[in-house]
Amino acid sequence: MNTLVPHPLRRLARAAAAAAALMGALAGCSTMEVKQPTQKQTEALKQGPEARPHRSITGFSTALRCMDNMMIDYGVRDVSMLVEEILDQTKKVNAGTRDMLITAVSDMTKRSRAIRLVAYGKDATNVISFLQTAQRQSAYEVIPQFDIKGSISQLDENVIRNQKDLGIGFQPFLNLGVSKDAASSILGLDLSVLVTDDMSILAGVTSRNSVVILKSGKGIDGDAAYHKFGVSYSMNLSKSEGQSQALRGLVELAVIELMGKLTKIPYWSCLGGDPATNDEIRHEIADWYYSMAANRGEIVAYFQNQLRRRGFYEGPVDAKFNPAIDTAIGNYRAALGMSNEAVIDEAFFKAYLGADHTKIARPAKAASAATLEAPPPPPPAAAAAAPQAGSSLATLPFAPPGTNAPANGPVNAKTDPAKPAVEARPLTLALTTINNQTRFSKGESISLIVRPTQDAHVYCYLQDESAKITRFFPNRFSTDSFVSASQPLTLPGTKRFEITMNPKGLKETVACFATRRDVMAALPKAVVGVDLEPLALNSMDQVRNAFVKATSGALVQEDFHVQTR
Repeated sequence: MNTLVPHPLRRLARAAAAAAALMGALAGCSTMEVKQPTQKQTEALKQGPEARPHRSITGFSTALRCMDNMMIDYGVRDVSMLVEEILDQTKKVNAGTRDMLITAVSDMTKRSRAIRLVAYGKDATNVISFLQTAQRQSAYEVIPQFDIKGSISQLDENVIRNQKDLGIGFQPFLNLGVSKDAASSILGLDLSVLVTDDMSILAGVTSRNSVVILKSGKGIDGDAAYHKFGVSYSMNLSKSEGQSQALRGLVELAVIELMGKLTKIPYWSCLGGDPATNDEIRHEIADWYYSMAANRGEIVAYFQNQLRRRGFYEGPVDAKFNPAIDTAIGNYRAALGMSNEAVIDEAFFKAYLGADHTKIARPAKAASAATLEAPPPPPPAAAAAAPQAGSSLATLPFAPPGTNAPANGPVNAKTDPAKPAVEARPLTLALTTINNQTRFSKGESISLIVRPTQDAHVYCYLQDESAKITRFFPNRFSTDSFVSASQPLTLPGTKRFEITMNPKGLKETVACFATRRDVMAALPKAVVGVDLEPLALNSMDQVRNAFVKATSGALVQEDFHVQTR
């Protein structure tokens, strides 16, 4: 007997059978195979990406090279810095910020070797204890002068967002849509420089910058619904500026800004800035000038160091006016097209920072006490007995500093025109220790006394028990090589480093060189190197030969041999 099925039920049964047949066909269809394509794609990926790895280049790569050359031009050297872990306070940027900073400093000091960076660990709460014990740690024999501290302080996502959508639908079976959108986010980095003496912040030596990250995209989205069975297909194509790459640019900009502010060099020129058109730069120059002028000695020392490097001044960097620096300032002002007054005003400071110093010719002779007051000619007998310059490495004729009538500056050193000139005497150099001690116990501290018979520039090197050679004066704590005959130099003195007898008790040699003028800029990089760190030299003769060449033989050398008890 045939059973009659109601019409709706027959249609439902046929639909179910058709659906089952469709599912079976789809399940057996080769286009649904995923195993083999996955294996093939995995094998292809083993060969690596199609694009080769390449060096990350940001918009500040050229500026970093510019800063390297500028630090050489302005005589920046022996700057030691500690860098702490740079935290991500937003908890949204997963990047090695401190590693980016280290790389940026390395790129910025390829030629100048001006900055030595020491990376400190994540536990920043113990940084003070670390600094206090650093001298006793073999890895940190000398503590850094400065500390870089900061964080990724800001990430505002989707600050501005624009989106346009277009869709079409055939309900209940098919829906299609097209969309375009653009959004901006703001990423911020704040860094500051602290002094390790007391961990106080250096006023004005900060960097706070932000970058806008743009993200734009378009998408095609579709979905189709077949009653109780649905299939969806979606694809999203988007273009986004890399967040980590944007952070790298921020870090490089911060490094340029921090080092420029710390060393008072016109870093803005490396970034394409012009004081004539940029108010922020003009304010920066004014801030530098008035902060240094508030402590008169600071701005005097700045120009003593700068003009001595440029061959206009020969004398101490002691933050005190003297006739020689008055004359040098007047001469450099004239070279810049200004009046030849011995005045350090804001206009001169601004002109100095904006000048192309390579186009300013060095004078035939630097302004010094010797050139401002020429002594009377010696008697014929004395002239015959006096050694000729360059004839001996032991002694040299050396004119003593004298006095002169006040230069036409607002503030000058007091002078005594009635004081008679002193005849030139030969320059000699004494290198001894307290109580003339020559033998020391293992680990015993050594204090050296360097005494030139005339004012001179002194450079001291140590060849240790392993034959490694290190320049330890001048250094980051005492940058001026000038030593007065009336004030012998004590090393290390109150400086934050030590000279000790090596634990092996092996012989060490200290060699000090005295010259008439500052020759640091004329020495090869291998001989200058980084203070208090081993140089790439094999013998002390290489150091001596470099000084002989830089001075045309006009130098004095004195050695001291450190021996064990």
